[in-house]
Amino acid sequence: MINDISKKAHEYTDSAVKLLSELISFKSVMGAPEAGMPYGKDCADCLKYAAEVLAADGFKVRNFDNHAITADFGEGEAELGILCHLDVVPTEGQEWTGDPFRAEVRDDRVYGRGAIDDKGPAAAVITAMRMIRDSGIKLSRNFRLILGSNEENGSEDMVYYTLKESFPPMLFTPDGSFPVINIEKGMIRLGITGEYTMGGKALVSLVGGSVANAVPERAMAVVMGFEKDNIEKLCSEFQSDGVIFIVEKSDNNTICIKSKGRGAHASTPEQGKNALTALIKLLSEMDFDGDISHKLKAMARLYPYGDSEGKGIGVSCRDDISGGLTLVLSLADCKDGHLDFMTDCRFPVCRTSGDIISVMTEKLSEAGLSGSTALSSEPHHADENSDMIKTLLSVYTDCTGKEGKCIAIGGGTYVHDTENGVAFGAEWSDENNMHGADEFIGIDELTRDIEIYCEAILRLCL
Repeated sequence: MINDISKKAHEYTDSAVKLLSELISFKSVMGAPEAGMPYGKDCADCLKYAAEVLAADGFKVRNFDNHAITADFGEGEAELGILCHLDVVPTEGQEWTGDPFRAEVRDDRVYGRGAIDDKGPAAAVITAMRMIRDSGIKLSRNFRLILGSNEENGSEDMVYYTLKESFPPMLFTPDGSFPVINIEKGMIRLGITGEYTMGGKALVSLVGGSVANAVPERAMAVVMGFEKDNIEKLCSEFQSDGVIFIVEKSDNNTICIKSKGRGAHASTPEQGKNALTALIKLLSEMDFDGDISHKLKAMARLYPYGDSEGKGIGVSCRDDISGGLTLVLSLADCKDGHLDFMTDCRFPVCRTSGDIISVMTEKLSEAGLSGSTALSSEPHHADENSDMIKTLLSVYTDCTGKEGKCIAIGGGTYVHDTENGVAFGAEWSDENNMHGADEFIGIDELTRDIEIYCEAILRLCL
């Protein structure tokens, strides 16, 4: 049964849209640190504004040296924590239809950077707090809103926060999707390096990808000592499903081979077409001078095109609760006789990062390549039988009429490094352009979020 207070969410939608629009106006992208501003002035200004809003609303606000702020609803130690972030990813290189830092309301949506990640959800939680305050109801448990400003760049804000203050025993974040995310796979980023000799038939360069956590949509190799016709013939023979090759001859007697596939997030690589591994497959069939052919054949064997499960390098695994391992060769920057790659791995709770890294580095070593760990994070698993999770699932079911269940993901949320935290919303679909141009949140979805977070607070804290 939904509480009467929660049912008033639609009465507060306009104020939530106004608050969200104000939050979007801050370009809270991580910047160079300044005195008292560890993530730059824009992030600090956004925290300051949120603190002023919450203090004016009557909540008890603390500022943790501009790493994070908190707002407590009641008295005593907080028993529930809701964790949101106000920092956002950059917009450079994206084609927005408007100013990404000036909210625009159209087609029943609010457009702007951070609308869905995570300023919209933060506005929904603050609005839910206002609804409960306005009702005059007294909660038996205190709860705390925690607003951070470094989630997009490593969550160092929460490292600092937990040096000063412990998280409440119950903790959730609206930094994921519904119903409840209680399992997040572990993550490894492994750099791969090696040297190669160059002769008359040489690999001049090989580049691919733009970020470490995505399937590369494009890759390009420059070679010398080959005939364009022969390469085009090889391309026709090795045309990979979903990847297009383009061969161009340059003025300096080199030939450029471009590949175009389809991008995807590294947590769901099966949705993409890896242009880099397709190009490596092609290059591995070319007769280069020196030892580069051996290295390319090894990379094609360890990271074969179409393999997103780590079978080639011997780390494929899965379990019943978190699913299968995923692996992406995501970046390449090879030139002047030096190989440099990056791979992104998401692994289930049945394995450890040390185990996975050991296997990969051994296989790479056998191929004459070196592996070095750039990032390592163990899986996160919160017990689905906890009282908090059961309550959140009941809230979701009662508010939506849909089955409430726990889900596992390959990505990471703001609670990944906490002990028992879970993600509870706020995405209803993946069609919100999160991290992309024209990011938005539907106004109906925002209203639904307000109702759900209000109901969750009431059930956990009354």
